[in-house]
Amino acid sequence: MEKWSLMTITVLIALTVRWAVSLGSYSGAGKPPMYGDYEAQRHWQEVTYNLPVRQWYFNTSDNNLLYWGLDYPPLTAYHSFLCAYIAKLINPDWIALHTSRGYESQPHKLFMRTTVFVADLLVYIPAVILYCFSLKETSTKKKASICALCILLYPGLILIDHGHFQYPLSLGFALWAVLCLSYDWDLLGSVAFCLALNYKQMELYHSLPFFCYLLGKCFKKGLKGKGLVLLMKIAGTVVASFAVCWLPFCTDVEQIMQVLRRLFPIDRGLFEACDKVANVWCSLSVLIKIKNIVSPQTQLKLSFAVTFLTLLPTCIKLTIQPSLRGFKFALVSCALSFFLFSYQVHEKSILLASLPVCLIINEIPFMATWFLLVSTFSMLPLLLKDGLLLAYTVTTLAFLSICVASFSIFEKTSAEDLQLKPFSLSLKGYVSWFKSFPKMVKSLFLLSVTLMGVLSLMSAAVHPPQRLPDLFPLSVSVISCLHFLLFLVYFNVVILWDSKNSRSQKKIS
Repeated sequence: MEKWSLMTITVLIALTVRWAVSLGSYSGAGKPPMYGDYEAQRHWQEVTYNLPVRQWYFNTSDNNLLYWGLDYPPLTAYHSFLCAYIAKLINPDWIALHTSRGYESQPHKLFMRTTVFVADLLVYIPAVILYCFSLKETSTKKKASICALCILLYPGLILIDHGHFQYPLSLGFALWAVLCLSYDWDLLGSVAFCLALNYKQMELYHSLPFFCYLLGKCFKKGLKGKGLVLLMKIAGTVVASFAVCWLPFCTDVEQIMQVLRRLFPIDRGLFEACDKVANVWCSLSVLIKIKNIVSPQTQLKLSFAVTFLTLLPTCIKLTIQPSLRGFKFALVSCALSFFLFSYQVHEKSILLASLPVCLIINEIPFMATWFLLVSTFSMLPLLLKDGLLLAYTVTTLAFLSICVASFSIFEKTSAEDLQLKPFSLSLKGYVSWFKSFPKMVKSLFLLSVTLMGVLSLMSAAVHPPQRLPDLFPLSVSVISCLHFLLFLVYFNVVILWDSKNSRSQKKIS
């Protein structure tokens, strides 16, 4: 009972912070003609409720795709329809066709914020709680609550979901999938991940680790016996899950192709969505205007090749030596590779790498805390645009304080604590510098945090030079990108040199 009491307090704290952040302004408030993501979510409710399914993804007189046209998979559309049905019962004006465009009122804001709050409460938060309770490392009554509190107070997700305005469902379903696989409930895990993928196509960032881990388990069981049966069951489950989600759009091929064109608008260019994302292509564009010297087709091929090559070693290792621990680290590495090198990346996509980092915060608290701070910082230009400076400052400082107090992160900077012991041993005679490794890592962390703090302050309070209006956003992007490249190297080293992956792992019990 005491364990649950501690967790109840944890959940209440997490919900209070979320609600406090949601009380501020929202993305695009009072900024016609497009407004922002808040209006996008509201508009999808308008479209899905008033138009037949066959028109949801097509450009018509009633559905102008240039004005926040649906560009997420069917499950997002169904969720929008459900929210619209409830909105219609409260106030039909909120989703009236055409006339509700740009609708702004306090009651509607309360309704929309509540829908995000409920989605968090029903899907994401329970998955976090169960995950933390089930870890062997957090089996004591305090450790599970501490781990859950750190994950639930990760500022990046709170600021995007409850400040910028997004729904946490895709990441919530992905977390449920990880939890199911942890218990060897492979079919349920497959269903949960299919739901995540059919809610947001960006869950492709996590798809290869899921595929390789399950395929590796099948290989391990033997493809002439139980492994083949498991493989067929998983394949059947995935096909059935997709068939159910896409059923209303399977009336003809053109319907399916139109949805796919909306989900993957490759004609827009390498980084059309935003040119100040903390990935490699946007950072390189500061020096080399890639869009001007490389054709869109070549950009696509280059992006695919580099992304594939950077995640290939991790995927091969996971397939050959499937383990739950390796799977969670692979989720981080692959998502980070996609973020840094793939096509059409948005600032918010860093959350796809941040979620699996949250899942291993109990194993490498120092590096996980550092990564999560950088990931939040990398979205600073977007957060400032949404008027979330105060929320960003308070939630970030609170998160850092809780991680320092809960995990004593500065005491866990040795090579062994950072999972680098096997790598250091493989260097044989070249490991003398590892003696000063803890001190060096702490210094780098403090330098990094100081730099992020100074740049955050300057971005909010100092006017950039007239000749360089994007100086601060670009600085945030480039500095964050350099951090992420180092983190990518780090996580790959941990995965590839981890001898534990060849043995039975510490499993979720």
